[in-house]
Amino acid sequence: MDIFEKCRKFTRAKETIEAGIYPYFRSLSGNDGPRVFMEGREIIMIGSNNYLGLTHDPRVIEAAIEATRCYGTSCSGSRFLNGTLDLHRQLEEKLAAFMNREAALIFSTGYMANLGGISTLVGKDEYIILDKSDHASIYAGTRAAVGVQIKRFMHNDMQSLERVLSQLEPETPKLIVCDGVFSMEGDIVKLGEIIPLAQKYNAQIYIDEAHGLGVLGDHGRGACEYLGLEDHVDIVMSTFSKSLASIGGFVAGPQYVIDYIKHHASSLIFSAAPTPAATAAVIKTLEIIENEPEHMQRLREISEIMRREFKNLGFDIGASKDTPIIPIYIRDDDKTFYFWKRLFEEGVYSNAVISPAVAPDQALIRTSFMSTHTDEDLEKILEITHRVGKEIGLI
Repeated sequence: MDIFEKCRKFTRAKETIEAGIYPYFRSLSGNDGPRVFMEGREIIMIGSNNYLGLTHDPRVIEAAIEATRCYGTSCSGSRFLNGTLDLHRQLEEKLAAFMNREAALIFSTGYMANLGGISTLVGKDEYIILDKSDHASIYAGTRAAVGVQIKRFMHNDMQSLERVLSQLEPETPKLIVCDGVFSMEGDIVKLGEIIPLAQKYNAQIYIDEAHGLGVLGDHGRGACEYLGLEDHVDIVMSTFSKSLASIGGFVAGPQYVIDYIKHHASSLIFSAAPTPAATAAVIKTLEIIENEPEHMQRLREISEIMRREFKNLGFDIGASKDTPIIPIYIRDDDKTFYFWKRLFEEGVYSNAVISPAVAPDQALIRTSFMSTHTDEDLEKILEITHRVGKEIGLI
């Protein structure tokens, strides 16, 4: 036995590769948004989080190019020391204004934003309460918090949440952390029921808007805006790698909270700053979202069509609602891999999701849509998923 014994015992990937059903780390040789090039073929992409299709907007690309010309390719240092650009401050001001918050703080990835924000806000003998379906980065932030007491409740189950809260010391600080839109299920946080429980049991609320920003709400601020409850949420977080067509992330909230995170979050202080290109791309994307609501309108139209048609075909799509994330539940790992393979062979790229990303009996194909999918794309996707679903006995 040595430290690598567990590595030698890990054979699942090798087995699925040999069986021809391995769905991960597939290489793209070209990408124009809704269609990508893989293994010498053009394929319809329904696995991307590029919800507004802005990664290929010429204005966003030009903003990234111009920032690179002006500032170079890297900041070559952390925000804390020598890596803060005027672009970073400009973006933080724009994000705070866009999200209706006093202040915002950007990180080099969304994962780092949750890692730093959560681990900094909760500490020894304080409680953090998580939805069991929260994103892995939320759990990473929780594990990084020193001495924190971790409690979980069943997914979007308010009776389960109250049972957890009722068992905790009333005066001990508590933070409830939830996704605004759950990334695998495609459903929305029950914020209207969480808020009175938080008030009753003396807890603050932190919402991850990674999959809600640019998707939900009249202005695209996410689930909190969509539900009309922004003023009751203490901290919001989101990422740049979905609707904002870049890479990075941010937390936003009261100025004094952001100041505290800024001076205590290890994932900020000891990480290189976001690149000039990534930062400028987000600034331009925010402008587009604010001035061109037709991108969100088209996305909502597509999402509603596909949710309705998948259900009509007989697929189990769970509780997905009002979002571009539509799961197709299969509930068996090998069958999920095979379904993924057949879709891929027929020209559709989706995401095969198994444990631990979901519960062991909740294996699914995750589909997600972009505002740039054409009606022709949608028709072809439905025709192929219908045919393959019948072929494997799923419908």
